[in-house]
Amino acid sequence: MSAFENIVVKVRADQRISAEEALFLFNSNDLLAIGELAALANERKNGKNVFFNVNRHINPTNICVNRCAFCAFSRKPGDEGAYTLALEEICLKAKQAEEEGATEVHIVGGLHPDLPFEYYEQVLGAIRQVAPTLHIKAFTAVEIDYFGRIAGLGIEQVFERLKAAGLGSMPGGGAEILVEEVRQRVCPEKISGARWLEIIRLAHAAGLKTNATMLYGHVEGPADRVAHMEMLRELQDRTGGFQAFIPLAFQPENSDLKLNIKGTSGLDDLKTLAVARIFLDNFSHIKAYWVMLGEKIAQVALSFGVNDLDGTVAEERIGHDAGARSPQSLSKDGIIRLIGKAGRIPVERDTLYRPLTRVP
Repeated sequence: MSAFENIVVKVRADQRISAEEALFLFNSNDLLAIGELAALANERKNGKNVFFNVNRHINPTNICVNRCAFCAFSRKPGDEGAYTLALEEICLKAKQAEEEGATEVHIVGGLHPDLPFEYYEQVLGAIRQVAPTLHIKAFTAVEIDYFGRIAGLGIEQVFERLKAAGLGSMPGGGAEILVEEVRQRVCPEKISGARWLEIIRLAHAAGLKTNATMLYGHVEGPADRVAHMEMLRELQDRTGGFQAFIPLAFQPENSDLKLNIKGTSGLDDLKTLAVARIFLDNFSHIKAYWVMLGEKIAQVALSFGVNDLDGTVAEERIGHDAGARSPQSLSKDGIIRLIGKAGRIPVERDTLYRPLTRVP
């Protein structure tokens, strides 16, 4: 039996594949066969349902003490384009989102050198006051680590205070590539991969659901992607706190890595999503983030193991500052059409994947 045939047998039997087998899939050129296996694994978990939500992104500041090589969003104080939103501006955005039917506000930002931890508590509390129906998904593990350092608090205390202020869950950003050798090349100032995993473990212990991301298509190789996903799979075995895995296609246009990196291809995007679906057997959801993939590749990905398209994503800044050419938002009807034309069933969800509306 060939290596690929052995993988097929395992997937059909709902058995876990090894890291070596995942690497074999990355190195295979049989994209359609990989996609077929990923579709099987996905439909066993989710049927024909494809989830989305109505959400709004708010980035309180782009001023950051770090300057990661891949990032085109961050600024230093005094730089052109540097900003910090006042609480009133944040509240206005949140209230508008709620009035427009959003169920979630997604908040991430830079590591501001001057803002105290209390500012972030105030952001959560103010949103909860003016838009009480919104679920607040906020702050990457990198931000959480920074909050602990500037406030002199343990991470458990940080989570306790943020939850009291209104934090409902966390996004999966800041993971980039967890393999330390790669991390030192693209974001040496950022917390280590081990620290990222530890903070996420503590988030799950605090009762917070999170997502997990992987930034790919820069200086990493297939083995680094597999190692990254294996770390996530091992943590998920321990905590069960991850909701979705989100591969993020690197946007080279405006980053410091631009001269050496071409970014991803559609074939690479589809293979990465499909292998993720096959390998991450303990994740319920694989998300195609249309902001970075583009609408068409995200739509095709629904036949390659993907069951989530994120959401309407009003006012996305980070991916677009990096050079993403997708729209800055999609309408709810637009997402429904995108899913329906792919032969799938659109299901509007809340942040915790509770169905709100199933569109026939």
